Amino acid sequence: MKREPDVYANLRHELSDSRRWLDRVVVMGFAVLAGLAAVGFALLADGAFDWFAGMQARWWWFPLVWTPALTALVVWVTRRWFKAAGGSGVPQVLAALDPRTPEESRHVFVSLKLAAAKVALVTGGCLAGLSIGRQGPSVQVTAGVMFAARRWLSPNSGITPRELLVAGGAAGIAAAFNTPLGGIVFAIEELSRRIETKSSGLMMAGIVASGLVAVSVMGHLSLFGRVRVGDVGWSIAWPGFLVALVCGLLGGLMARLIIASFLGMPDRFCAYRRKWPIRFAALCGLAVAVIAVLTQTSAVGGGHNHTRALLEDSSQSLPVVWTWLKFVATWLSAWAGVPGGLFGPALSIGAGVGADVAHLLDSPDRVALIALGMAAFLAAVTQTPITAMIIVMEMVDGYAMVLSLMAAALLASGVSRLISRPLYATLADLMLRRFEGTEPGTMPGTAPPAGPSEPQAPAETSPAPATPAPEGHTPETAPASRPT
Repeated sequence: MKREPDVYANLRHELSDSRRWLDRVVVMGFAVLAGLAAVGFALLADGAFDWFAGMQARWWWFPLVWTPALTALVVWVTRRWFKAAGGSGVPQVLAALDPRTPEESRHVFVSLKLAAAKVALVTGGCLAGLSIGRQGPSVQVTAGVMFAARRWLSPNSGITPRELLVAGGAAGIAAAFNTPLGGIVFAIEELSRRIETKSSGLMMAGIVASGLVAVSVMGHLSLFGRVRVGDVGWSIAWPGFLVALVCGLLGGLMARLIIASFLGMPDRFCAYRRKWPIRFAALCGLAVAVIAVLTQTSAVGGGHNHTRALLEDSSQSLPVVWTWLKFVATWLSAWAGVPGGLFGPALSIGAGVGADVAHLLDSPDRVALIALGMAAFLAAVTQTPITAMIIVMEMVDGYAMVLSLMAAALLASGVSRLISRPLYATLADLMLRRFEGTEPGTMPGTAPPAGPSEPQAPAETSPAPATPAPEGHTPETAPASRPT
């Protein structure tokens, strides 16, 4: 039978161990630095896209020239020097956390160098006007900052590099969305299902500290606007079910397309991408530029400006059409190979689906359906329903929709799992297989590989190296006898 704790002895032990307190100061200090990095990243990326939108408003043809050229340049720089900085960043953190990754090789996927490169490359993609987000890349950025803290910790601190990676990745979500609770849930649901009890409190405190830094600098207002929902009754049941179903189908399709695009399919487009990846990136940039011109930049970028407009104004332009244009622009931006995330565009597409269903059914619960669509589509793409529900719940003014958001996220995620393997886990597994020098042996639609990862395309003029590859690049130059 366990004895009651000796309060005096425990307090004396805590206060007498100065090194333990120094380790805690180090972790909290790096958590603050991670929050500042996420805030600086947000300001750079959002400022870059605002500049692009301003130039397009001044010269309507500007994206047709600027976007393909800058897209090709960003992809070239990524492939030439920073392959592991490509894609969304979440698969890299998952790969670093995977037990198959040796301790000394984790820096290949997450480091301060890659964090700086990620910020620069994603900002370049936003400057080009592509349909990418910065929230997912923030995970790799803040994980790189927190991972650097391991050099300053004592050997007996009890804080492992794995815990630093989990805390850092979750801090990226907390700071990017101004939702510390969302960051904690993301750490548990996506990054790790096991955190050591003796240091879990410190890790959670680090996540909260990063989120508070973002809140103190950027305020409590949500990037996508405040969702003000009145009384929600049974009238929302059928439209809400339809929104969740459509988002599940579209989100699963998005995940499947991205996985298939990165693996490389036996078609002319992928064959051209294998031979001329930079030219292919320019063509994808041109297609996105056409969408930017047609929608006056509303269907490119992170999409938060259009989402706020949907929440504030019941009138909308291009119902249904805008949602599909945003979907295509997001897929092409990812297929081009430009580093960028899916969280922001996914929330925007989901908001579009909710607004479209409300428009087609003439539903009075328009704002509520937009909120349901945001949670459902994000849950469908990432297959993390709890995280998606928490992130959107932070935007809702009140808790009247908590159960509705949870139901929509779970339904959409379940439908998505019928269509596609988990996006981030699959990309992370492909990356690890690439790192280990083995080729993934399955294609989308067949039995999934065992474990999480993500691929990388080889250089345009050289055979595929045995290095990890980020989301947005594929092992497409593998010999024909070894299918990819």
